[in-house]
Amino acid sequence: MSNAENQEVKKSADIGGMFKDTAILLVITLVAGLLLGLVYQITKEPIAIQKEKAKQEACKAVFADAASFAEVDFAQPDEQEWAAAGFAQETIDEVMEAQDESGNALGYVITVTTKEGYGGDIRFTVGITNNGTVNGIAILDIAETAGLGMKAEEVLVPQFADKSVEKFEYSKTGATADYQIDAISGATITTNAVTNGVNAGLFYFQTNLPADSPEK
Repeated sequence: MSNAENQEVKKSADIGGMFKDTAILLVITLVAGLLLGLVYQITKEPIAIQKEKAKQEACKAVFADAASFAEVDFAQPDEQEWAAAGFAQETIDEVMEAQDESGNALGYVITVTTKEGYGGDIRFTVGITNNGTVNGIAILDIAETAGLGMKAEEVLVPQFADKSVEKFEYSKTGATADYQIDAISGATITTNAVTNGVNAGLFYFQTNLPADSPEK
């Protein structure tokens, strides 16, 4: 067999091998896609149930008197008004209406994200009754400095419970009034972020939600 013929045979074998490899990869991709789709369908409902359970638990943590919580189709804050109030780094992620056993509105659970954290975004819920009292807050996501900002759960969260104020401020020398929050020692940035986030939730409640509640 001549060199030209050998090269032609080799070329044909290479092309055949390439098609074979492509076909194998195609089959593997299709099978993997089908398996992923099957896994998604199987796990979709349990994941949704767990997410809803976690959401209800987070709401219950800041509104223990409520029997149930209903998602509210809320409007995003006016950007200019929001920025003018000092909340350019805060967002309202979700609003849930806290209801009694008869379905009457008791107040709201507002999910807030603040971008002012030292280690990144801090996300939490704040429960506010119809009369404007903050039941408390529950942190959902936080990644602050260990031993400092991560003390937010221990130091800051309890201080917001059962407070009826227009807005909060933090103090480095000790709180002397309901509207003051003792700062975490060595973690002023975290304290400021959480305080501003709670104030954002309060401001949103004061400017957007009262008209929706007939009890106010």
